[in-house]
Amino acid sequence: MAKAAAAEATGMTAVLGGDQDDVLAALAAHGLTPANVNGAGQIVAAGTMSELAALAAEPPAGARLRPLTVAGAFHTAHMAPAVAALREAAAGVTVSDPAIVLLSNADGAAVTSGRDWLERIVTQVSAPVRWDECMQTMAGLGASALIELPPAGTLTGLARRALPQLPRAALKTPDDLDEARALLAEHGTPEHHYAGHTPEWRLLVAPVAGTFQADSNGQDVTPGAHVRPGALLGHVAARSGQEPITPDFAGIVLEWLVEDGDPVAVGQPLIRLQPEAA
Repeated sequence: MAKAAAAEATGMTAVLGGDQDDVLAALAAHGLTPANVNGAGQIVAAGTMSELAALAAEPPAGARLRPLTVAGAFHTAHMAPAVAALREAAAGVTVSDPAIVLLSNADGAAVTSGRDWLERIVTQVSAPVRWDECMQTMAGLGASALIELPPAGTLTGLARRALPQLPRAALKTPDDLDEARALLAEHGTPEHHYAGHTPEWRLLVAPVAGTFQADSNGQDVTPGAHVRPGALLGHVAARSGQEPITPDFAGIVLEWLVEDGDPVAVGQPLIRLQPEAA
């Protein structure tokens, strides 16, 4: 995706408000893609910087434009070169059919096939996100409450306007866990959901919003490395200072989800670790 973004100067702009049909028509007139159709009066336009500049000069009636700080026009045809690379990587992945209901951002469909799910993940690199249709499916399936996992806040904000009848909880910090537990206690869990499975790996997340810095004081933090409890794996630099990233357990580095210099939000996953037996 980074290579595809570097091929041409592209970007994304949030279009807030306005009539949806008018907004979509304006995007089409300027050659832009509605990369995210989020519902509740929010569509993200994506394309070349010149196309976005033309939209800014002639915005849809009643709409506000907010340029986004992103590396390129994601979820558009500009990302097509990344699809082939991801499909090649996915070819060696073994998948099972979902054990719980999974909704696809491609069209809001409930997906029952693991292979179909994997293919959707691959192709959606260059296809729009339809969160509006996911919310419609949730309502149609009889969802009675929504809990957003970290980094949280955006989706529950959209659901507040599109599905105002549903109670919501956004898990931004551990302080929000009690609210989420209360929702689960009130609404229960589906009978078909198997709750006895414990994940084999754990995530470390950003404690504050800021910039991730891969400063580990010489500690080997490459995939496959063993790290001890309290090992320094990096920092998040914020206005309040540097917040260290350290595990409270021994583990093996499986995957970094950010790179040095990346901006991160509160609760954003940074690294995936395999805990080691004590």
